[in-house]
Amino acid sequence: MTLKNLTTLALGFFLSIHAPIMNAQSPYPKVKLSDVPEPLVYLYRKEEPNFTDQSHCAAAWDSTTDGEKMAFKCSVFIKMSAEGERRAMNYCEEIRKEKKISAACRLIVNR
Repeated sequence: MTLKNLTTLALGFFLSIHAPIMNAQSPYPKVKLSDVPEPLVYLYRKEEPNFTDQSHCAAAWDSTTDGEKMAFKCSVFIKMSAEGERRAMNYCEEIRKEKKISAACRLIVNR
């Protein structure tokens, strides 16, 4: 076996194990930015310049105008996307419970 064949074989083996993990779907519910209330979109846009590919925001709301009935939190400076999702959801859940918001937190997607 040549070195090229071994390299190809090793790469194929690596991808067969890791490709499903790399393409894993998020377990969290999502909402499009266009469906988020305007006050939360404003907060999102304010945070957006700091975003990396791993940054995520989560939001929940019972009212589209009353700030006391909205929860919003981002995880911006994070090294892994899945960890960013988890932290944003956990932070949002804490705020949601504190404010007694009945709607569930969802990750905001802008793609």
